[in-house]
Amino acid sequence: MSAQRPRLLRRIQGLMFKLPLMISCEDFEDFILDYLDGTLPSRQKFIFEMHMKLCRECREYLEAYRTSLELAKSTAQEEAPKQPVPEDLIAAVLAARKG
Repeated sequence: MSAQRPRLLRRIQGLMFKLPLMISCEDFEDFILDYLDGTLPSRQKFIFEMHMKLCRECREYLEAYRTSLELAKSTAQEEAPKQPVPEDLIAAVLAARKG
């Protein structure tokens, strides 16, 4: 029975791209930010989550993407300046950019 399982999964994965409500792995990547932000419309969210249920690679990719975002956010918070930037420094940088 376990020998048939991989064959069945390959069949399901082959069919999933033929169904009208399915997206490809490439399309999946296009929706990740909206999904994580919670701004994906309900129909697209359903399709996105359906793909995720059927595609192990995209589930793993999404988890790695989420982890990377959290790491980047925590690093950015650690590196944030502890004191406000002096106004004269801001003016000097802006003047240098114009010149």
